[in-house]
Amino acid sequence: MQDTSKRSLKIDRNTYLEGPKSRVNELRFSFEIFRQFIKGFRKLHFVGPCITVFGSARFKEGEPYYQLAYDIGKMISKMGFTTMTGGGPGIMEAANRGAHENNGYSVGCNIELPFEQEPNPYMHEWVTFKYFFVRKFLLLKYSYAFVVLPGGWGTMDEMFETLTLIQTGVIQNFPIVVMGKNYYQELFEYLEFMVQQKTISPSDLLLIKFTDNPAEAEEHIMKYIRSNYKVTKRKKPLWWLFESI
Repeated sequence: MQDTSKRSLKIDRNTYLEGPKSRVNELRFSFEIFRQFIKGFRKLHFVGPCITVFGSARFKEGEPYYQLAYDIGKMISKMGFTTMTGGGPGIMEAANRGAHENNGYSVGCNIELPFEQEPNPYMHEWVTFKYFFVRKFLLLKYSYAFVVLPGGWGTMDEMFETLTLIQTGVIQNFPIVVMGKNYYQELFEYLEFMVQQKTISPSDLLLIKFTDNPAEAEEHIMKYIRSNYKVTKRKKPLWWLFESI
């Protein structure tokens, strides 16, 4: 029997790039985006303050980067922050697990994919989105810092979009820790080359910390948080708005 859920998801993705449609379809699409944002706002409004961890879904338990992500989730829980991830397996699972198994709060923003990314079992709360741009916005909105571990296209997209927002002044003094020095060594060298070519400024790299040491990661994050932010504690839901956590 054909899996109609996968088929309908594939159709949605194809029509997404078909260009102008009827006004009714465009309006329907706008309401769908609005619904996705409201869904995310209601679910995530009470989970912070967060630190978001990015990384590949392809690393398995027992591999070094999985263990590093676990240690980062543990570190975030000890800092008193909620660990937020993309909600899937691999690095995301490891970070959520590190928080979940060490008395921390653990949440995720999952994404619908044609190959059915399943939420990992180490989250207290999660929300699933249809569109990557909605998901990326919410991963940033509730976070005070990012920790980037080795990953592929999605991880690069998330990291460089955040760097673009920093460069253009949309967000300021937002610390980013990049972990996996061997994995990212050539990328770091290329960023320095971009500085030499004056396509980015030396100051653009000040907020980025390259390290494999969780203690150095914590120090870098807290330096910017203490200097630039007033950390907002987790809010309580209002029963008369049918809110819950």
